[in-house]
Amino acid sequence: MTAVMLVVAAGCFAYMAAARQLRRRGDRWPHRRDAAVWAGGAVLIVSVTASWDQWPPFTGHMAAHLGTGMIAPLLFVLGRPVTLALRALPVGPRRQLLSCVRSRPAALLVWPPLAALLHIAGLWAVYRTPLMAAAHHRPWLDTLVSVHLLVSGALFAFAVLALDPVCHRAGFALRGGALLAASAAHGILAKSLYAAGPPGTSFAAADLHQASYLMYYGGDVVGIALAVLLCHQWYASEGRALARARRTPGGETARPGPPTSRAPARSRPASS
Repeated sequence: MTAVMLVVAAGCFAYMAAARQLRRRGDRWPHRRDAAVWAGGAVLIVSVTASWDQWPPFTGHMAAHLGTGMIAPLLFVLGRPVTLALRALPVGPRRQLLSCVRSRPAALLVWPPLAALLHIAGLWAVYRTPLMAAAHHRPWLDTLVSVHLLVSGALFAFAVLALDPVCHRAGFALRGGALLAASAAHGILAKSLYAAGPPGTSFAAADLHQASYLMYYGGDVVGIALAVLLCHQWYASEGRALARARRTPGGETARPGPPTSRAPARSRPASS
């Protein structure tokens, strides 16, 4: 637990140091991105280290995984860490990171359908196979599951919002379709847990119902937040396209020419 807190705190302080470096040299970096990263770090620490034993067992587990796999990743992505690193790193590491971001494997990982599949398939594997029961008796496996949820949730939010630079940015229709499909699969999984718990477990019916409610409505809140942010991006993009359409065919806005200072020429009288 202490190691998790130290790693998360170190990451947040490194982010703040890079953001301060940009502001000192005169670059603009909104403070709301700092707040998003710190909020994500706080959610992650609470999800991993909080005393969930006071809750019903499956409900406490679901609250922790909701924070680890959905809320914290979204907040981290809103901080645009890749963009910050590309602007704050020295030339050499910056080029290496840029080549990594623009590589084909990176483009494949953040392709919205694949990112949604990795995220949802991980959840179905945890709750619809004996994996959760096995992880309960193996701390290393439980840690591995939590890391997978965090990474896959961050990849999914990264792919849907596409805030940081990527090799090939998917269109709004593909990103919205992936979000809709993932939300539907998440809701179906939550409803299935209302009827039957994960294989190999024996949670009380009331605990199952409460945990399924938390998963269903908590996932809806995060999904709606992603949808609102995606719609805002689409609206801003359409506004920019409309502004470009109002320009002249040459690509520049038409401007009135300077006033003519010469007086109109007078006609000479006809010579006799």
